[in-house]
Amino acid sequence: EGQGRVSRSFWAGGTGSHPAAGRSADRMSASKRNASSPPQGGALDMGSAMKRLRSGSPANGMKYVVVCGGTASGLGKGITASSIAVLLKGCGWQVNMIKIDPYLNVDAGTMSPFEHGETFVLDDGGETDLDLGNYERFLNISLSRDNNITTGKIYQQVIQRERKGEYLGKTVQVVPHITTAIGDWIEDVATRPVKSGTNPDDEGHEADVCVIELGGTVGDIESMPFIEALRQLQYKIGRDNMFLVMVCLVPLISEEQKTKPCQHSVKELRSAGFSPDLLCCRCEKELLPDVRKKIGMFAQLSPEQIISVHNVSEIYKVPLLLKSQDVAEIVANRLKMYLPKGMPDIRDWEQLCRKLDNLEKKINIAIIGKYNMGTDAYLSVTKALQHGAVSVNRKLEITWVNASSLEDGADKADRDEATAQLDAADGLLVPGGFGDRGTEGKILACRYAREMKKPFLGICLGMQLAVVEFARSQCGMAGANSEEFDKGTKHPVVIFMPEGDKEVMGGTMRLGTRRTILKSKDCVTAKLYGDDFVDERHRHRYEVNPKVVPELEAKGLQFVGMDETGQRMEIVELQDESHPYFVGAQFHPELKSRVMCP
Repeated sequence: EGQGRVSRSFWAGGTGSHPAAGRSADRMSASKRNASSPPQGGALDMGSAMKRLRSGSPANGMKYVVVCGGTASGLGKGITASSIAVLLKGCGWQVNMIKIDPYLNVDAGTMSPFEHGETFVLDDGGETDLDLGNYERFLNISLSRDNNITTGKIYQQVIQRERKGEYLGKTVQVVPHITTAIGDWIEDVATRPVKSGTNPDDEGHEADVCVIELGGTVGDIESMPFIEALRQLQYKIGRDNMFLVMVCLVPLISEEQKTKPCQHSVKELRSAGFSPDLLCCRCEKELLPDVRKKIGMFAQLSPEQIISVHNVSEIYKVPLLLKSQDVAEIVANRLKMYLPKGMPDIRDWEQLCRKLDNLEKKINIAIIGKYNMGTDAYLSVTKALQHGAVSVNRKLEITWVNASSLEDGADKADRDEATAQLDAADGLLVPGGFGDRGTEGKILACRYAREMKKPFLGICLGMQLAVVEFARSQCGMAGANSEEFDKGTKHPVVIFMPEGDKEVMGGTMRLGTRRTILKSKDCVTAKLYGDDFVDERHRHRYEVNPKVVPELEAKGLQFVGMDETGQRMEIVELQDESHPYFVGAQFHPELKSRVMCP
């Protein structure tokens, strides 16, 4: 999905059958039996030890599970890491997660959605890799900007220290200074409290296990310092406290599962001083027993440590797939963690997957976007829509409408097709975005939704353009526009925020969780949230011009939500009893949607 990322169909290519079906008895290996016993040896404080054993927590301090990848990027390391974390959480352990991105950017805030997918915004305003969205959705936790480590952040920190003279005249080098900074960052973040759910006031809990995903592929030049830092960290904390998972590719060529890419990936990892404890083999069909044994022989792992991560109909079935192959037991045994009987307990995931398999009634939502070449650009939007659809027993179908195809200058055939897609949809969604390409098409979609009584949701830019359309059509403001697209417009209904920075692009938007106060309990938004305020995440530089609000409201476009100062417009609703649903939000509600809590 998008450049450098695998299509969702690579995960969702199976038959839809339950991945745990057909689990054989010989999978119940010695590793599982050993994992069911408390760890032995060492002089421990018995009160502390017994407390941890009762809770199923590790007795040897922080444990780390590192997930790296070989052969190619986009194999699904993020989903694999998230799924392993789900199993560990199902064992009763508290889990933290860290994503390492080896690129030189300080964060993902200035990257193109075409190249890198969406930028996922956290409560503290961190602009991060989209995999942190997977972590939050799977585990129902809230992370911080420091849970995303980049080469840019590490080098920035080390150079700042060097400029301050903190290295006492030493020659600053990749080893040991960069690698030490990486290790220190990991240990610091791993031990910080992890917030549960989406409540920004939650104090969090101390983690027992930290799952670390290393982006890119082993062997990349930019990944080398991180591999070395992790090797040093393992040496420092002891081998029994770090478990290494490698995700590799087993392609199907001429109906034969080929193991050579996987073998070379393991060889590359060993050359860096690491040996994998578990191989998660991405393949189209379930890994054959002989192939499993062959890979195990070359990797010096037992067949039970070679995990088949084949295509399934939904990514939410991956935790079940890993559970069926005793992954939690293997991890617990290797890390000397006491695994209580009957764990991992992931019955809620099993119920979710059964529900997904039995959905029959469909609902079609048209997304009018400009980054439709790769749906990773709108990943959180599509996941949030799916969460909502499943919660009301509907099977989601998404129609991607290119906003430019709706514009007057578009080819007639393309315009007719796009209009037909709007006609066929049950609801329209205009998401966020930047730049003027496709904005007139989005404005036309807003008008279509308003006039044709189609349920409509505008997010961030989508909300702003709905206001622009209303100003033009209902308030006589010909040429009304956003200052982002037309600095000389006579009717600037959307303006640059006064506190914004026009020179520095990275990290200067209005970011993170902000509170929105609802004016009335009778508005649609208040009924949806069940409260008189909303805490949601933001990412924008422009806002609705407060000077035009009275005129817009006089014509029926009501601003029902504002920030705590009462000056910034946050939520707009169309006051038209004949319209089923017309809502726009300046914030991004999709960023806090969870699999188990839409």
